[in-house]
Amino acid sequence: MDPVINLILFICLGVVSISLSVLAVTSKSLLRSATYLLLVLICTAGFYLFLNYHFLAAVQISVYAGGVLVLFIFAIFLTSNKGDIMQKHKANKYVMGTLAALGGIAVTAFALLKHQFIYSGNPSIEGDREINMKVIGEALMGTEKYQYLLPFEILSVLLLACIIGGILIARKR
Repeated sequence: MDPVINLILFICLGVVSISLSVLAVTSKSLLRSATYLLLVLICTAGFYLFLNYHFLAAVQISVYAGGVLVLFIFAIFLTSNKGDIMQKHKANKYVMGTLAALGGIAVTAFALLKHQFIYSGNPSIEGDREINMKVIGEALMGTEKYQYLLPFEILSVLLLACIIGGILIARKR
């Protein structure tokens, strides 16, 4: 695709992602905030597609946008009453949040300016190739060094504990 069209699409996706992120944080309704978060996660999958990481884009949509956000919505429905509106915060919380955001922006800008990007210096380097799915599968389900079967199983036990905790919270009512 033409680099100018790529740049325009990237900027549009970035603006949409940032505006939806701000809406997710500032919305007064928890369910509406979760909906904005869903759209931000879909925009993140779009960024992965720009990097030619099709597998990560699919994982982003299926795991985060599909699974984790459904858990968030269940938690919202289990813990809040219908029509609950979030209370306004005091001014010092806004000041502290703004300072934390500016600190995060400063750290990110420092990292971006100090890092030497390999691809930008040498466009002929192999940056457009995607990793083979067999290699990803062996890394996820292997038991050797730099393979992730044990963390995967620990995460599944943690999610099971969260589901059991949600059921116990729901039964107390």
